[in-house]
Amino acid sequence: MKKQLAAGCLVALVTVLSAHAATTVLKAAPTESWTLTNYYKQSVYDPKESKIGDVDDVLVDKSGKVTGLVIGVGGFLGVGEKDVIVPFAAVKTTKKNDKWWLTLDETKDDLKTAPGFKYDRASTTWVPEKK
Repeated sequence: MKKQLAAGCLVALVTVLSAHAATTVLKAAPTESWTLTNYYKQSVYDPKESKIGDVDDVLVDKSGKVTGLVIGVGGFLGVGEKDVIVPFAAVKTTKKNDKWWLTLDETKDDLKTAPGFKYDRASTTWVPEKK
């Protein structure tokens, strides 16, 4: 009787786990979805097609919604660069020469005067730079 009960519990557990696994794996990519590689490490340009900087990080809230982009501006080869955060909705995508471009209605100078952020490894968040 104990073996039958244990076997029945095992079958029930496998059934529950199988049902759970089936609901957490997608059979197709969601429509209208993009990958982070369309943003992460991509260049960002102003409306006059001058390069502003590069996307250094993509910020996601707990529900999975992309909320902001961290853009590195200024500096040369990463030295003297400042990281600023812009709302995700402010960055527009456009296709040019069969390549996706990220554009922002700001200039490099606008972003250089914006508040800077630094990544805090202890809290794994971006925090304001202290000056």
